[in-house]
Amino acid sequence: MVGLPRGASVVISAGIAIVMPATSQYLPTYLNDHLAGSVVGLGLARRAVEHNRDSAYARDLRVIAEEIAEDKRTLEELMRELTIRRNPVKRLGAWVGERVRRLKPNRRLGYSPLSRLEEIEMLTLGVAGKLSLWRALQHSVAAQRGLSAWKLDDLIARAESQQQRLEALRLRAAGDALQN
Repeated sequence: MVGLPRGASVVISAGIAIVMPATSQYLPTYLNDHLAGSVVGLGLARRAVEHNRDSAYARDLRVIAEEIAEDKRTLEELMRELTIRRNPVKRLGAWVGERVRRLKPNRRLGYSPLSRLEEIEMLTLGVAGKLSLWRALQHSVAAQRGLSAWKLDDLIARAESQQQRLEALRLRAAGDALQN
């Protein structure tokens, strides 16, 4: 019987045993950091949808929030396939940080055009981080870890599309908030 390379594992996918090379010592941390970011991003996106449910921004923000939720699920599935455990401390810290951010005053109580602009800008930053994640995985570990089935090209294209749509929303929100 042939042994596995040091640190390698066997993953059963669709009834086929696949030998997975050893995970980089940094990959679990990197993926958990991005998972924590997705917790923040999804919370922010859902809040933006709620605050804008009766505005011209509602439809676009709802679609983007649904895509962010799908991307988070995809990252969780990817981590499961790579047998990388989720770090609950990072997720909790991200969740708490996202809620503390809500306390930032913006010269008036409640939601304002400035709140909308800042939320969209933060969503834009989060999507840029997610795009960096998908590109880094594609460049560094996709072939080695058998990640071609994850359709990283599609995930990259969706993140690029999200960036473009958020930029259009951001510019409209900037006009609403800053031209008065």
